[in-house]
Amino acid sequence: MDILEKSLEMLEKYPLCNNCLGRQFALLGHGLQNETRGEAIKLILTMKAHQTALANEKAGVALLKILAANGAFPIATQILQTAKRKMSKPKQCCLCSGKLELVLELANDATKMLKDYEYSTFLVGVELPTEVEEREDELRAEFDLNFSESMRNEFSRIIGKAISELNYKAAEFKRPDVAILINPFTKHISLQVNPLHIAGRYRKLARGVSQSRWICHTCHGRGCKKCNWTGKMYLESVEDFIAEPALKITNGQAAVFHGAGREDIDARMLGNGRPFVIEIKAPKNRSINLETLEKAINKHAEGKVKVHDLRFADKEVVRQLKKAENSQKSYQVIVEFNRSISDEELEKLETSLKGILINQQTPRRVLHRRADRLREKYIYKAKVKRLTPNRARLNVTCQGGLYVKELVTGDEGRTRPSVAEILDTVAIPLELDVLKVITREHK
Repeated sequence: MDILEKSLEMLEKYPLCNNCLGRQFALLGHGLQNETRGEAIKLILTMKAHQTALANEKAGVALLKILAANGAFPIATQILQTAKRKMSKPKQCCLCSGKLELVLELANDATKMLKDYEYSTFLVGVELPTEVEEREDELRAEFDLNFSESMRNEFSRIIGKAISELNYKAAEFKRPDVAILINPFTKHISLQVNPLHIAGRYRKLARGVSQSRWICHTCHGRGCKKCNWTGKMYLESVEDFIAEPALKITNGQAAVFHGAGREDIDARMLGNGRPFVIEIKAPKNRSINLETLEKAINKHAEGKVKVHDLRFADKEVVRQLKKAENSQKSYQVIVEFNRSISDEELEKLETSLKGILINQQTPRRVLHRRADRLREKYIYKAKVKRLTPNRARLNVTCQGGLYVKELVTGDEGRTRPSVAEILDTVAIPLELDVLKVITREHK
């Protein structure tokens, strides 16, 4: 393939700017910009055409007219003007329609939109009209061009470079803080500010606090008589206690709470706490002081929820957190029986619960939100201690996902074996505490 001959064939038929001509040979000549490639090609063609024209050959003049009109090349225009030759006005590029001239304007507009956000890295994404991309594909097919770059790539690269020069920030392709979406043909610019993830552990010190925010089923969060106009089923949640200070400090739009499993609203989460990640949507502040945030959360939730070990995280930590929902957990539950229980029965209970597999049909109390299926959960350790003639404290270390309340009651035979079945009596869980969530991070 002769680059000059191929370029001339294209210019004879189509008007092409320097960028769009040079882009058809983008894989040739490392380190060059497409604009430089296109300009160099047109310059050599113009010199050859001028040489031919000076030899009184009409072909040279004709080529100069092509370069002046379809190439919009000023040097060819100047030569024709000097020779007092008639010529057509420069034509608009058939591929980019002159939009590649808007790069600096688009970069300035994007930089202005970014000024309210704190970020270290960015990525430019470009949206082009379908007909524009199809037009370039047809040109490549028509002239059998095998060394081209897409217009989308060129726009993304040169706008990104211009923005980087304006804001002194680095482009990042894998995990940018913010993505800038630009349509050069409509001049529409939008920002996709990637979330900020903060991981840690929480301890729930009070009962009656749900883990997640529960929206009122009646009014769907708008506020009604049933929810006392709060929009919530429960007034307090671990999510709200953590999210509200985090949103205030990061100036984010919204927060999503992720936990490694959950405890019931009437259960405490003690020990070293449960791993969690708070995901802040569209934060304007990123370089926050985590010690300050920890203090703000603990003050906001004083006596009810306490967080510690806060650190910056990412989506991968959230994925690992979801996998950890079924990790080992240790529970403590106070059990009340409807009769006095002998020491021998308590010993039997402890022995019967050690190292066994529990068959557990989805509890009736959660059937409205969980699939009705049989689960098999293993109990690794069990320890029973008498408190009163008809009360005992049961400690179990088990596979995550075991419903401990139903392990006590039997849930009308849906959980087997159970404390009630083993002792052939009615057993009621009075107080339930999670003592430890055992994950790879913490054992």
